[in-house]
Amino acid sequence: FNFLSPLIHFTEQFTVRGPGHPITASVGGEAVLPCHLSPRMSAENMELRWFRFKFSAVVHQYKDGQDQYGQQMPGYQGRTELLKDDITSGSVSLRIRNVQLSDHGQYTCFFQSSVSYEDALLELQVAVSGSDPHISVDGYQDGGIRVVCRSAGWYPEPEAQWRDRHGQLLPSASEKISKEANGLFHTRISIVITEHSNQDLSCFVRNPFLNQGKISTVSIAGQCPPAGDRMDVADVSGVLYDCVFIFFLDILLGRLHVEYAKKLSQCNRTTRDPGLQSRSRQHSHCLSGTHPQLRWIYESFVQSEKQD
Repeated sequence: FNFLSPLIHFTEQFTVRGPGHPITASVGGEAVLPCHLSPRMSAENMELRWFRFKFSAVVHQYKDGQDQYGQQMPGYQGRTELLKDDITSGSVSLRIRNVQLSDHGQYTCFFQSSVSYEDALLELQVAVSGSDPHISVDGYQDGGIRVVCRSAGWYPEPEAQWRDRHGQLLPSASEKISKEANGLFHTRISIVITEHSNQDLSCFVRNPFLNQGKISTVSIAGQCPPAGDRMDVADVSGVLYDCVFIFFLDILLGRLHVEYAKKLSQCNRTTRDPGLQSRSRQHSHCLSGTHPQLRWIYESFVQSEKQD
């Protein structure tokens, strides 16, 4: 018996092997973390344990021929399943359902027999694909129009870039990534369109884990207006014409009309000049501090009110 014991001990030596590459899963989906013994042998009578940061941080445990849930972390309760179809050949997988952002990170796959134990390290990459890129005009800069692309709800940090009609990369004027309260990321990039621009402009945002992205495109033609102060313009998902969106007259003018009415109302409350006897003079006085590029729009509202 003593002569055979070293032989028995030797035949039960094994190593644990994982997939050798990160496992990627989307939030709300499923993740399968596989492990197997080398050489192949039955793990049916072994203890199997998947844990996170320390041995006691149990994600799932199998012992004495059945699943054990007494030490399982609360965050994984009801979401794990050990796939045991090939356990007699030493191959098992842990399925995690309803994947959450908190599942992202490293896992240890642990096997223990009566005489030996080994483990392997696995990595789970959790990914979220965010919103479609949202393109808008953000004002004037360096003799051109500053166009901004925004997209939210990504994990991990997304990669955002501008492309021309041929798919070639265009330099961004600025880039910013911020983390939201829910743990997801928001990206914002801008580009300055000059007066000689005449091309399709696309904003492409990509998830590096999923190797997938989303894209929005606008068409640019003609010349840009002269440089000036910031001008807020309605959000865009269609065509840019003469560096102003084609629905400029329908949406932008309507918004400016509302701003014009607010400006007059505020001015009328604060101005008490008896020399301004007519309504027209009152309007002109209130518009005196307005940027020249907007004053003509406001004055057109004054003329239309006179005609009415």
